[in-house]
Amino acid sequence: MKKITIAIDGHSSCGKSTMAKALASKLGYVYVDTGAMYRCVTLFALRNECFNEDGSVNTEKLETMMGEIEISFQFNPETGKADAYLNGENVEKEIRLMEVSNHVSPIAAIPYVREAMVDQQRRMGQDKGIVMDGRDIGTTVFPDAELKIFVTASAEVRAKRRYDELIGKGEEADFEEILKNVQERDYIDSHREVSPLRQAEDALLLDNSNMTIEEQNIWLLEKAQEVIEG
Repeated sequence: MKKITIAIDGHSSCGKSTMAKALASKLGYVYVDTGAMYRCVTLFALRNECFNEDGSVNTEKLETMMGEIEISFQFNPETGKADAYLNGENVEKEIRLMEVSNHVSPIAAIPYVREAMVDQQRRMGQDKGIVMDGRDIGTTVFPDAELKIFVTASAEVRAKRRYDELIGKGEEADFEEILKNVQERDYIDSHREVSPLRQAEDALLLDNSNMTIEEQNIWLLEKAQEVIEG
């Protein structure tokens, strides 16, 4: 059976990672969470004081330190998922905190950061048999991907999902703060100069506002099998 490249793009907190992981597991494919890669860079920038007092990024300082950033993914047998590692440290929990969420979009908009991450992502997917999710996978990273999905949902639905996820992990969460973060990230992601978030012309649209996880997983698997078997 032939192997293909599957690109899943969409807005923040749409559940892209959850559905991409499930699809990769069903197909026996490699899964790569590109959003986690930008979150790792953001965590590194926060730890190394690469943000100015006004919240903007000290781009010159971060650029000089990019060579010190090594990102990898390792399978976690306890969760059955791949955890993100920053320079050999498991940072899966840290990169999901609101402090990182509030700073990741400006980091992801920096051209040299995107260039470095896209290069890594293309190397990861050169042998196909991969499911990759992010903001620009079908438009920039893998424009020739055999299957492209663009995922969306209302901002309120996405904020509620993020809120429930944090509460479920025992973290403190404020719905209005999360909603504001979701809306701000939508704007930044869609208006950045380099690889803005947009639906590729040949991407299938999936609005999962009113879908269960099971329903969307069935839909995705059907679309993937159509391409693989076709």
